[in-house]
Amino acid sequence: MNYRALCATGAIVLGSVIAVANAADELKADAAVTVEMTTNLGTVVMELDAQKAPQSVKNFVTYARKGHYNDTVFHRVIEGFMAQGGGLDKFLKEKPTLAPVPNEAANGLKNAKYTVAMARTSDPNSATSQFFINTGDNHFLNRDEAEDGYGYAVFGRVVKGQEVVDKINEVATQPQPNPAFPAMLMRDVPVEPIVITSVKILGDKEG
Repeated sequence: MNYRALCATGAIVLGSVIAVANAADELKADAAVTVEMTTNLGTVVMELDAQKAPQSVKNFVTYARKGHYNDTVFHRVIEGFMAQGGGLDKFLKEKPTLAPVPNEAANGLKNAKYTVAMARTSDPNSATSQFFINTGDNHFLNRDEAEDGYGYAVFGRVVKGQEVVDKINEVATQPQPNPAFPAMLMRDVPVEPIVITSVKILGDKEG
């Protein structure tokens, strides 16, 4: 059931894609990228694996450098499963995105608690700006166990601020109308918005 919910939320909030050039510099294949994400519930530090998930990491870095994640929200939280964000503003309106990235779920990284993965629709190669933090060990999202045979690509993990992730995991949620499709409901929306105020690439001259 959770697997279907994750697919469904991407299908609802992923609207038209704006294809623009990816301006991110090439990342060193053997280097980890450290990211500081500040939210209204605290700060989370993530380590992104540019060696095993180069396209996903490059994609995330591009959005971070552009300031895309600033003032977005975690719009979908399912306790014990995941917290998804990075695509909607405070009014639950979708922000423009770059072209999708290839699914890198075959990289060997697992959807374990506190890992970070790309959110997508039922199309395996539809991931853009949205990501989710696993708040449980979700083995059924891994490539080798996924119902669709593709899985969800993990590209990093939380190395500091796990207590903040725990706070997000425990917030109260409710259904809310989808601004893009008023007749449809978005499920599991936090009652009090969880706002991402900034995402910085630590040590990045451009960030």
